[in-house]
Amino acid sequence: MELSQANSFSLSQNYPNPFNPSTTIIYSLPTESEVKLKIVNLLGQEVAVLVNEPKHPGQYETKWDAGNLSSGVYFYVLEAESLEGNKSFRQVKKLLLLK
Repeated sequence: MELSQANSFSLSQNYPNPFNPSTTIIYSLPTESEVKLKIVNLLGQEVAVLVNEPKHPGQYETKWDAGNLSSGVYFYVLEAESLEGNKSFRQVKKLLLLK
């Protein structure tokens, strides 16, 4: 869901955190970008891909339901590359699933 225009790449801390079983992740894009938002476990294994597509500039909100996973620490990774190829962004944040 697009929320508003953004001036820079950013990745916000998920909320709620800790969560059970769903959480919300907000990120911003200053330019049209190819975006991948994924969830990885402590071993670095990909457990979910939430977004994998081009997006227009703006702020986006993505919900993740982890009802099928066990409690523990996970990481969400945002990778974005502007379609012009002159800007790229990668950021990782931690989230905690408590059941």
